[in-house]
Amino acid sequence: MKLLLASRNAHKAQELAELLPGFSFVLWPPEAPEIPESGAFFQDNALQKATFARDWWAAHGTEAVEGVLADDSGLCVDALWGGPGVLSARFAPDLADYADKNRRLLSLMPPEAPRTARFVCVLALAPSQGQPLTVGGAVEGSLAFEPRGTQGFGYDPIFVPEGFTQTFGELASRVKHTLSHRGRAARALAERLR
Repeated sequence: MKLLLASRNAHKAQELAELLPGFSFVLWPPEAPEIPESGAFFQDNALQKATFARDWWAAHGTEAVEGVLADDSGLCVDALWGGPGVLSARFAPDLADYADKNRRLLSLMPPEAPRTARFVCVLALAPSQGQPLTVGGAVEGSLAFEPRGTQGFGYDPIFVPEGFTQTFGELASRVKHTLSHRGRAARALAERLR
């Protein structure tokens, strides 16, 4: 099944290709407009991205696809009132590098606060014809005291999944995929499509 991925994030595309081996993906092209994500919830954003990308591709696409897959995901930290949450990708816009964003986020943690957090992912699939569907996945864990590891991307070096002492940045991708929010959402999507 060939899908347009409503993202230019090469790391996310690689991860989804590993998690959904029966799919091939066309990346959102550089000349295409920015995809809006103004929703208050992960599901709102995933649906907004999927339907916007599907409509734009129907008018401007360069190859046939069977639908559009969009992901909205983020890190929700209890001591930061659930933030950065849906704003995870736009957190600390003055910093371009995730190493700096991770340090900034850790610096915002009150010293005695619980470090509990979760990664959340919602995938929206908008078929070329028909209604979109959404699936979700989440993983509970906690924040490390400093970034550790070079695997993965984004906030992976500061997130320790429940039951582990290593961050997602330290765990091998095959292990991370069995635990992660995106892995769980991808398995839910594959199950729905069966």
